[in-house]
Amino acid sequence: MTGGAPAQLLRTWLADGQPADALAWLDEKAAAIRAGAPERTFFLAYSGAARRFPDEPLTLGAAALRDAARARDDWNPGGWTARQAARALLMTALPSDDAAAYTETLDKLFASADMAEQVAGYQALPILPRPEALVARAREGTRTNITTVFEAIAHKNPFPRDHFPEDAWNNMVLKALFVGVALAPIIGLDERANPALMRMLCDYAHERWAAARTLSPELWRCVGPFADDDALNDFARVLRDGDENERAAAILALRACPRTDAAELLAEHPGADSVSRDWNDFA
Repeated sequence: MTGGAPAQLLRTWLADGQPADALAWLDEKAAAIRAGAPERTFFLAYSGAARRFPDEPLTLGAAALRDAARARDDWNPGGWTARQAARALLMTALPSDDAAAYTETLDKLFASADMAEQVAGYQALPILPRPEALVARAREGTRTNITTVFEAIAHKNPFPRDHFPEDAWNNMVLKALFVGVALAPIIGLDERANPALMRMLCDYAHERWAAARTLSPELWRCVGPFADDDALNDFARVLRDGDENERAAAILALRACPRTDAAELLAEHPGADSVSRDWNDFA
């Protein structure tokens, strides 16, 4: 993918509004990196992008976002800044023929990166080559408690959906709830829901209840399709004792449950048929 469609799109978007001297600098550095310049050239350029490109959003219309999604399934750079786009372009220029050297260079980059540089790097994961070599790096990023860094991986990023094993995926979803970020922007949230995640989330709900702490209504989204007997008991509790948001979330989740007793639970709850919200309302 080096030098391919995503890099070309980034360059096109940056050409719309960025100074000519900054673009010339970026072209020069990207060409040198592609040609195998010492990794110091890459590191200095990645950091130096802050002096040449503003931390202001790119202007991307609907057509640009469609182009992005065609270049890489579900790639969504909406909200990226010019600086982040420049850094992503430099990352796409990094030679990747030697997988070990490639991942070593990126690991060094993330190890020394500041918060903003980490955000740009994790956002770029879906357009980089050798995704199988980047899974460990992405998993490391989900262990952070820095919300902006975590969201760079978890939100609007198809990389976890496409490349995380089940345990890493489940831990990312649980971590999102733990650090208080929304689940709705996680790409693949419904398609990668699974019974093990259902059980983890129900256990987490019980921990929160035992500590008399609040619980995000979004949690139930990944529980409904795989609800077991214990989970249905949890839903009954939410319908009985939860607030309006919690009850609405439980109703949405139960609608996704294939069990007949889930339908019976819904039928017993007054007003369940009148709930017209969707999961984005809880984000």
